[in-house]
Amino acid sequence: MDSFVEQLKRGTEEFTEESAWDESAVNIASSSPAAIYLPLLPRYLRHPTTAGRKATEFQETKRACLNYIQDALLQNQWQRAAEFMINYLETLENTSAEKRMAAPEVIWRIGTEILCHHSKSSIDELNYFAERIKNLGVKKYLKVCLEHVFHLLCNGLVDDAYQNLSLAEGWRYGEQTTAQDKELKLIQAYKGLLDYYNWSKKRKAMLELDEYNFAESVEQEMHSFFRQAAVNLKEIIKIPGVWDPFVKCYVDLLEFYEDYDEVQQVLHEYAYNSKFPPNPNAHVYLYQFLKRRGESKKTLMSVLQILHELVPSHELMLEYNAMLQKSKKRKKQRLGLKVIFTVLDFAGWKEHVKAWSCLAKQITQILEKSGKQLDWVKEEWNSRKDWWPAFHFSCHLAKRNWQENKSLACEKALVAGILLGKDCKYFKYVSHQGCKDKKEKFRTLKKFVKKYSSAHLGASGILDSSARF
Repeated sequence: MDSFVEQLKRGTEEFTEESAWDESAVNIASSSPAAIYLPLLPRYLRHPTTAGRKATEFQETKRACLNYIQDALLQNQWQRAAEFMINYLETLENTSAEKRMAAPEVIWRIGTEILCHHSKSSIDELNYFAERIKNLGVKKYLKVCLEHVFHLLCNGLVDDAYQNLSLAEGWRYGEQTTAQDKELKLIQAYKGLLDYYNWSKKRKAMLELDEYNFAESVEQEMHSFFRQAAVNLKEIIKIPGVWDPFVKCYVDLLEFYEDYDEVQQVLHEYAYNSKFPPNPNAHVYLYQFLKRRGESKKTLMSVLQILHELVPSHELMLEYNAMLQKSKKRKKQRLGLKVIFTVLDFAGWKEHVKAWSCLAKQITQILEKSGKQLDWVKEEWNSRKDWWPAFHFSCHLAKRNWQENKSLACEKALVAGILLGKDCKYFKYVSHQGCKDKKEKFRTLKKFVKKYSSAHLGASGILDSSARF
């Protein structure tokens, strides 16, 4: 059987740019190719629609065909989907202007899905298919070009992708619309990414050469890629949106040439401009840059404070907690305790040894001081005492944690013993296992919990019936 693309070629070569988009009706009977008989098609789908058919019947038939295609895709039946697809191409001749305009995008999306998975397809067939669709759906030209580039990149064809972006960059159709302008900026931005890629390769080659062997032409070529990439990347990140890959590449370019003021301005705008959507990564990039530049702890904490509000479970919260604990201000220390408690509210941190170690250390220090900071622990625990015992301190978790990571079990046991008392099952199991292994630190742990949990937390009313866990 002919390949899907070969059949597609026969099915679409009659449909020129003008005939596909002309508002006048098309004589389907005279322009349609000969009927394609495929073994898996239902009988009523085996004949091309003629001009005498009613539009409603045509639409119902095509809708049924599309349902068959979707069913085949869901079942990974790529050959069967391709066979139905040949018949579905007749939607390009739909007398409804709205349907006719939507058809190329539907065919493009389904066709690429088939070609990406069909065992007999190749990148050459995908290239041919993409070119046919670009000509059929002129208003979708830039979108198809961009997606075609993604497929080329996935197949390692970087030069081909760059060439396609260059051609698309110079494309124009009719009056420039807002939608076309945005798509062109995306085309230019991805072209900028490939310029950055080429610049990175030149930079790597330059760093591997010594000064004696270094050619001035390599530096010039590298700087040429830098200029091209910088112009396009700078343009896209001016538009409100989430542009993380473009921002990271642009920052890398600027930092290499030590334009730190521009980097800070770009990252500050990306993080704090109210026209941009909330984006945790924007604050991460700003924090990482400021940290590399050796900015003050106060400046770094101000960035992490916003990140904490956006993503309280972010991995940088451990750094934020460490900074807050080193502060001499009680308000900052209080916030540090809240930050580490909040981190451990999330399942992704349940078995993070360092996080539990931070909490254990902070609670221990508070108990030993026996000051007003004890109320901080009480306040945090009161909002968690109904669900943390089952979430963190069950007997099942005690056994699993002890088997998989004894350091984790030890840190959690200390916290469990302090918050829930020496009768907590998690604490009892872990401390019993530790004493059986004749580990001195567990005897110390038991003495500490016995002394402080009852004398301080118990007297404050923190221990309650939840200790049964």
